[in-house]
Amino acid sequence: MLSRSSFTSLVVGVFAVYVAHTCWVMYGIVCTRPCPAPAQAQEERAGGAAGCIWPYLARRPKLQLSVYTTTRSNIGAENNIDLILNVEDFDLESRFERTVNVSVPKKTRNNGTLYAYIFLHHAGILPWHDGKQVHIVSPLTTYMVPKPEEVNLITGESTTQQIEAEKKQTNALDEPVSHWRSRLTLNVMVEDFVFDGSSLPADVHRYMKMVQLGKTVHYLPILFIDQLSNRVKDLMIINRSTTELPLTVSYDKISLGKLRFWIHMQDAVFSLQQFGFSEKDADEVKGIFVDTNLYFLALTFFVAAFHLLFDFLAFKNDISFWKKKKSMTGMSTKAVLWRCFSTVVIFLFLLDEQTSLLVLIPAGVGAVIELWKVKKALKMTVIWRGMRSTIQFGAYNESEKRTEEYDTQAMKYLSYLLYPLCIGGAAYSLLNVKYKSWYSWLINSFVNGVYAFGFLFMLPQLFVNYKMKSVAHLPWKAFTYKAFNTFIDDIFAFIITMPTSHRLACFRDDVVFLVYLYQRWLYPVDKSRVNEYGESYEEKLKRKPHRD
Repeated sequence: MLSRSSFTSLVVGVFAVYVAHTCWVMYGIVCTRPCPAPAQAQEERAGGAAGCIWPYLARRPKLQLSVYTTTRSNIGAENNIDLILNVEDFDLESRFERTVNVSVPKKTRNNGTLYAYIFLHHAGILPWHDGKQVHIVSPLTTYMVPKPEEVNLITGESTTQQIEAEKKQTNALDEPVSHWRSRLTLNVMVEDFVFDGSSLPADVHRYMKMVQLGKTVHYLPILFIDQLSNRVKDLMIINRSTTELPLTVSYDKISLGKLRFWIHMQDAVFSLQQFGFSEKDADEVKGIFVDTNLYFLALTFFVAAFHLLFDFLAFKNDISFWKKKKSMTGMSTKAVLWRCFSTVVIFLFLLDEQTSLLVLIPAGVGAVIELWKVKKALKMTVIWRGMRSTIQFGAYNESEKRTEEYDTQAMKYLSYLLYPLCIGGAAYSLLNVKYKSWYSWLINSFVNGVYAFGFLFMLPQLFVNYKMKSVAHLPWKAFTYKAFNTFIDDIFAFIITMPTSHRLACFRDDVVFLVYLYQRWLYPVDKSRVNEYGESYEEKLKRKPHRD
């Protein structure tokens, strides 16, 4: 059986191996090994024996970009397609952005799909007559459940009359409807990179089209659609009355390293959707990549890895502390109850707001742990007699009763301030803010009280610490790991989409922890004091065997 310290060391060791492996994989993605052939001329004389694949763009051909739309997933000729954009004398080095109006066919208006065919071909030649053209297909529509309508619960006034009109023309709100992707982002890999045919990267290979020119093999321009730029905020509901919709087509060149990285990220987002992530959940992950600087994104990966490690260690130490805890001396029961209530309310609020699973899952795990802590704090025991169950509460000793008196005294003074503020805030929001339902208003009222005044409920524990002049009874290991995560959350507050109140609460937690640190400095640990397990630090030292 591994000890706690060895188990923690094992976890940290596995984490270090994981980080090192991730760095190695990322290096392999960004830095591709080129073909070792010295020059193309030597390979041509050798009959192409070196196996190098040369870029067709090195010949500097004159290219043209054409974008077509059609309701069919594959086309063989120019029948039943519409040309929406044609860029003659296409310059691969110059970025551009153009907005065009696209005609929406009747089939698409009836929840059908519309596809965009993007061709890169020689100038002056139609795409289907050009043997060296490259093309890629992308759907311009997607299916998603519309956002529920928000109304004033007192007056019944809706946010806009347009939502009501659209609601009558589309399906029920709990059914997915067709949405229009208003952005199409194109990239072309412009590096004159010579690939090694014997070790061609699999991620790029599926985007490559190769031709034989003389004795050498060339790969045609690599055309890529940046699906990560398709955000939920850019989607538009397609109604049966819609005949024309805007489409913004943007182009920019891309390096080989970024292209490979982007391919892996798109595959990761697609895998999340296969595992059940909704379009909105996947959109939160997309936002991390698209809205963040590449170097800051690399830093975010490492920060997220450490956040995961500290989360695990905090949960482990917190559970270990409460599992062994037999006495509530020095611990504020009211603070434990409040922390449980606030954690559950925050989880329900995030669930109601359809927040990203990156935030929702840790909140749900934390809520379960807090419920278990309440059971330990109240010394609850569930006794089953057949199909019926009874709950029994344990008795408190004198020290615990004294702690409870301090706790009740602190809550009494605190209630004079908190209850009027929470009730007043709930009444104000009911009159002035629109909500989806009465449940949504109730959850928002609770969570606003938690976020705005929740840190005040830490005061009972601070008051108990002040009265007992000690902080030795607190789980400081778990506090330390949670503090690290709190500072990491400050970074994520600007990266991951979340409600503004939840973002502000991350900075509120910093202040609470600093107060606890001040109390730890103010009340140093008395090593002769007996803890809740009946042991003291000095006795442990006396029991240690001495070496001869």
